[in-house]
Amino acid sequence: AAAAKAPVKKNPKVANVSVQLEMKALWDEFNQLGTEMIVTKAGRRMFPTFQVKIFGMDPMADYMLLMDFVPVDDKRYRQVTNTWPVSRYAFHSSSWLVAGKADPATPGRVHYHPDSPAKGAQWMKQIVSFDKLKLTNNLLDDNGHIILNSMHRYQPRFHVVYVDPRKDSEKYAEENFKTFVFEETRFTAVTAYQNHRITQLKIASNPFAKGFRDCDPEDWPRNHRPGPLPLMSAFARSRNPVSSPAHQNGTEKDAAESRREFEREAGGTALHQAEAAHQQLMSRVLSPALPIRGHSYHHHHHHHMNAAAAAAAAANMYSPAGAPAGYDYGPR
Repeated sequence: AAAAKAPVKKNPKVANVSVQLEMKALWDEFNQLGTEMIVTKAGRRMFPTFQVKIFGMDPMADYMLLMDFVPVDDKRYRQVTNTWPVSRYAFHSSSWLVAGKADPATPGRVHYHPDSPAKGAQWMKQIVSFDKLKLTNNLLDDNGHIILNSMHRYQPRFHVVYVDPRKDSEKYAEENFKTFVFEETRFTAVTAYQNHRITQLKIASNPFAKGFRDCDPEDWPRNHRPGPLPLMSAFARSRNPVSSPAHQNGTEKDAAESRREFEREAGGTALHQAEAAHQQLMSRVLSPALPIRGHSYHHHHHHHMNAAAAAAAAANMYSPAGAPAGYDYGPR
């Protein structure tokens, strides 16, 4: 029995592998507050994204990289907020309390990095980003997302697996992988952020959150999500998408999806309402039916509109009949 528990001697192909967590300072900052990760039925990406730099692989050997998530304990949690009114101020303190035994375990799943398998040389030449990984609370998920219970704590684990070319490689399965655990990446799965300081830190550090940074946190609604954005800044954001952070398989499509996810997460409904209102106004300006001196509006010739035509367009756009009910056109 003692021999069975002895640590397995690892294959030299993985024994010398070491891993460095990227953005460690940011993970530490979240960890000190008590990191929370949103889980949704459709699946939500993690922020911070789990990214690592890998050293010590055999450049010519093939490796697969994967992640799984294990419960930190067998407990379910709840968030309690305490408020102490002192003079004119109220001090808020929130803390996690154990709410009971953990819910039944979710189906154990692993997430393979989409570039797997690849040569050690490829993995080591750049930061490896698990930006495609999504977390869900849908027990029936059929998209391959990681299934977690909300209000439970989890520890991400990172595994390096050597692709053994031997015919009987399954015999050596335990020798051919190495696991790395970074305690600062553990988190509580939630369907909405419980700690407003986590919300603020996510907005401050998420590259897709630029449009929310101008909001005064004191003006946020009670659920700690940013309020409506000014109409024109919302339109500017839709026309000037936030640039995607550099990672090896990032595309504009991925960047747009990440941005949409962040907007949903941080009160994006207000943004979408503002954009919808703006689209309504713009459709009136750009409509060929507008009576601008008898001309239909052509995008490439808009600089030919004279001042009178522009004034007519503006009058038509801001006429009471066409304006959304109760809309305030005053300066923001």
